[in-house]
Amino acid sequence: MTGRRTGRALLAGALLLGPLLTGCGVRPSAVITGRPAVSGPAQGVGLYLVAQGELVLVLRPARGDSSPTKALALLAAGPQPNERGQGLTSDVPTGLNPVVEVTPAAGRFGGLTVRVTGTTQTLSATATDQIICTVSDAAAQAGLVASSGPVTVVGSDGAQPARRCPAR
Repeated sequence: MTGRRTGRALLAGALLLGPLLTGCGVRPSAVITGRPAVSGPAQGVGLYLVAQGELVLVLRPARGDSSPTKALALLAAGPQPNERGQGLTSDVPTGLNPVVEVTPAAGRFGGLTVRVTGTTQTLSATATDQIICTVSDAAAQAGLVASSGPVTVVGSDGAQPARRCPAR
């Protein structure tokens, strides 16, 4: 009787494991090759635009100067038509005309100052975050400061407190 139980248990186990051992129905194929992986640093200017209320890093092709001031000028120009088509927007007002200064006493691990035309109090929190993140990345890429350095936005009405990019 013990032999029958053992035999039945083995048969039940084989029936349960059989479908698992035969595979999932995917047919074998030859090796599919692709292009080589991209290597090295990304080339372009990183801008922080807005998608569904969140900051999104967008890489634009670099044409010549990719300084922090140039990156902010591109940000102030607003999203390109293809970016708008993808639902990307910007809270940064057009015509802001920002200029970036590296804080001289602090050196590489110091902060940055962004001078804008107009007032800083009228900038939304999102616009300020876009400016801070864009200038931080551009300055780090240019080797001017560490990417985690604080940024101060200054306008005709004074300065906002220095802070770091919240998107990291």
